Amino acid sequence: MRKMGKRAVVLALGSALCVSGTAGAASSGTALKAKVINGGVYVNVSDMNKALGTSGAYNSANGTYTLSAGRVPQVVKNVSPSVVGIIGRSATGETVAGGDRYNLAHGTGVIIRTDGWIVTNAHVIEGLGDAVVVTSDGKSYGITDSYSDPISDLALVKIKASGLKPATLAASTNSLQVGEQVVAIGTPISFSLRNSATSGVVSGLNRGVNAAYRLIQSDTAINPGNSGGPLVNLKGEVIGINTMKFSAVGIENMGFSIPADTVKYVIGQFFKYGEVRRASLGLGLEESWSAIVGLPTEDPLKVTKITSANAVQAKIKEGDELYSINGKRVASAIDVNELLKNYQPGQTVSVLMQSDGDIVKRKLVLTQDNGEIYESIQSGEDSEDSNGSEAAEDGGVAPSKEASEPAQGATTGK
Repeated sequence: MRKMGKRAVVLALGSALCVSGTAGAASSGTALKAKVINGGVYVNVSDMNKALGTSGAYNSANGTYTLSAGRVPQVVKNVSPSVVGIIGRSATGETVAGGDRYNLAHGTGVIIRTDGWIVTNAHVIEGLGDAVVVTSDGKSYGITDSYSDPISDLALVKIKASGLKPATLAASTNSLQVGEQVVAIGTPISFSLRNSATSGVVSGLNRGVNAAYRLIQSDTAINPGNSGGPLVNLKGEVIGINTMKFSAVGIENMGFSIPADTVKYVIGQFFKYGEVRRASLGLGLEESWSAIVGLPTEDPLKVTKITSANAVQAKIKEGDELYSINGKRVASAIDVNELLKNYQPGQTVSVLMQSDGDIVKRKLVLTQDNGEIYESIQSGEDSEDSNGSEAAEDGGVAPSKEASEPAQGATTGK
């Protein structure tokens, strides 16, 4: 947890604060309006509190302003009403460890609309029978409708309710910085632990870990049952949906979340089409060795398969190498997937390729993805999971999707 250093403050002009140093030292790098008076830099107290994620109070009796150390408790208080627990019967048909004869499993969700729409992970609701959603006030609801997208690991569920408090999805995660303080809220281990909160910092951005799209890495404690819950910044905005963690002996606090940008892309497709209609190049692509092991690279992607008539018409063939799409360099499958979020099937893109030793540009009409992305993810998971949950000889470990945790003694009432 980042702590704010001590700074000399002087209250003046009613609501102005003079601080030594730079007032815009907030994690987001916010620029604040300021005035220089007698060598001191004065900024508005409310503006500074908003930027730093703090609060404070002025004592007129002694002329002092008391600044709080942080906003985590207030963030948790504000966001918790938008977080739900989701519980149901596991599809495995087996009694879970610990002797739970009810064979229950659970996860977490986030309310996004007042009329009962909730976002969660696809792996939370997959195979979950007789599912019940429990809101923060203890009310239970059945699921009346749902959409699921295993490729992004996102799902929408609907409950028959009104007047719910929706969470605020961050407009963008582009300004997110490593080291920025974040909070995770969810239902870890036991369903009785609903709305548990842990805090930490953003550990990394644009991570490619067994996923079709880039993820946010944080060191917040994400335990089984936290899947589908929010990762929140100090403005109270949901910047991500928690989806998986690295799980192995000797590894701690390596959790991953789906960025709000991807969440909005997927749920927008759900509401518009009832499914995610992804644009596809209609090509099977193979990453370079450097891209596979995570080295910085601009190596092209090799075409291994032609899966659309449009690609044939564009004179693309197996063995060609892909460098860029509409002028944007791509070196990994995730680069391609992220870029194609901005396009729809049927649109035309320009691809820069090497074919028979020549650098050429092709006009390619995008098709609708029919599961090629999902197949490549699954094959990648299979190869990594073969290492087991322990550290492999090459130092690799398998990430674990913290899916619906087998409920321990949990009960629900309707």
